[in-house]
Amino acid sequence: MTRPAVLFVCLGNICRSPLAEAAFRLEAEHRSLDVEIDSAGTGDWHVGGPPDRRAQAVARRNGVDIGHYRARQVRPEDFRRFTHIVALDRDNLAALKALRPRDGTAELLLLLDVVEGRRGEAVTDPYFGDDTGFDATWADAVAGARGLADLIEGET
Repeated sequence: MTRPAVLFVCLGNICRSPLAEAAFRLEAEHRSLDVEIDSAGTGDWHVGGPPDRRAQAVARRNGVDIGHYRARQVRPEDFRRFTHIVALDRDNLAALKALRPRDGTAELLLLLDVVEGRRGEAVTDPYFGDDTGFDATWADAVAGARGLADLIEGET
């Protein structure tokens, strides 16, 4: 059995996908899941930069330090390296489908597809709002992390 590997993807890799990565790291640790975890963006605006300060603050309030995370852009090899590439909204899912190389083997899905009653929903992008939007994003990330952990446990 291949070791599960999950890549979370949003647009710039500074808000939603780092929070999803952090929430899933917590859930995987809680369940003792042996899984590789990372995040990336479809865009290149923030490559090399840290997560948004508001994302860092909400993660810290929930017991996770993401200040060392650095934004990166999705690469073709990600579609072979990761078993699951998880988009945070439909636009990024469409971008991933367009970027996917022919030999890409990763399963592509939306994060909230694994949350009962939330199929097809996007994790709200908090970037242009106030700090409270980051709390809502964290809550979605936690719910998605639990559902994704259930999915991966069922596959192994």
